[in-house]
Amino acid sequence: MQCEAQQNDEHKRAIRAIQDSMNVLSGKWKISIISSICYYGKRRFSDISNDVVGITNKMLSKELKELEVRHLVRRTVLDTYPITVQYELTEQGKTLQTIIHKLTEWGLAHHKIQFAQ
Repeated sequence: MQCEAQQNDEHKRAIRAIQDSMNVLSGKWKISIISSICYYGKRRFSDISNDVVGITNKMLSKELKELEVRHLVRRTVLDTYPITVQYELTEQGKTLQTIIHKLTEWGLAHHKIQFAQ
């Protein structure tokens, strides 16, 4: 009985950890933005905007600021004219790379199954 209760506590902790993760990554755009930076490395605002189909500049700006506040993305203003801003994953953001790659694999496999029927 004690083993079952301990296992139940572990499951609850795991579910809370997933909920916390989803709170950070929730929304329609965050994972796509992170993916763009993950796959290409350093990206300019316009590059990310082109990668993430359907996002407005206002929404992209908002989401990038949020990812920056959560220490997943680093914003660097380059000394160029006109001013260029580039984004890259922080060390914390890079910990999401495996998840992004696995999510890509799952998405490709799921797409294949969905449209094979």
